[in-house]
Amino acid sequence: MDSPGADVGEPGVPTPTPDAGEASSRPTVSVIIPAMNEAKNLPFVASRMPGGIDQIVFVDGNSVDDTVTVARELWPDATFITQTRSGKGNALACGFAAATGDIIVMIDADGSTDPAEIPRFVEALVAGADLAKGSRFVAPGGSSDITLLRNVGNKGLNGLVNVVFRTKFSDLCYGYNAFWRKHVPLIELAPTEYTRAQWGDGFEIETVINVRLATSGLRIVEVGSFEGPRLHGRSNLNAYSDGMRVLRTIISEWRHWRDTQDIRKASAAADVSELTA
Repeated sequence: MDSPGADVGEPGVPTPTPDAGEASSRPTVSVIIPAMNEAKNLPFVASRMPGGIDQIVFVDGNSVDDTVTVARELWPDATFITQTRSGKGNALACGFAAATGDIIVMIDADGSTDPAEIPRFVEALVAGADLAKGSRFVAPGGSSDITLLRNVGNKGLNGLVNVVFRTKFSDLCYGYNAFWRKHVPLIELAPTEYTRAQWGDGFEIETVINVRLATSGLRIVEVGSFEGPRLHGRSNLNAYSDGMRVLRTIISEWRHWRDTQDIRKASAAADVSELTA
């Protein structure tokens, strides 16, 4: 990917889970699972979770069903938190703040993203990537759930980002991603302590993460991932309203990037002797 410092390539074949002698040298992994009313879907997610996961951060979105009870039965040693505002973005921000692993992996709780693919993402990061970006349009990825409307919208938004930010993303809005925890500050998410709604609290979070890490000059590798259908319940995603929110996000992020570039250029051209005199 010829983006502002980003580079997308094909990840290698996942390595086997390290044995006890190698465990001390491997990076630790935290998996963030935001969930709201997903009690029926969690057993599938747990059954597909691979070994080698050091921390599961379960973020409840004030569920009204048995989501938290089921999650505690499935992952008794997990870190359990309740998000401070509403929306997927805020839930992820709360999860990032609670994560302790070297690597953060974002997955969905509805069964559409397969936890068994996590080693593929970790391998891409260990091989040198800063962000392992899940893509349904890179082999061996695919989808049995994406609709024609969502596909057209995704391609349009994807193409716009690639033109504006000089990136080569193939799947901008897919939420299965992994990155090194040390890069969280680059995303510049609003503090979780704020009580009022903040920019990045909703489904635009994937676009915010992808664009801000790309424009920070990090190396991005796309990882093929297969999206399955939601197993139970209704999706919280609205193709039109959330698509328009992503479009507004792209415009906002372009302005943010432009302003940041202007500041950097001004700083580079400044006479340091005048500032320190």
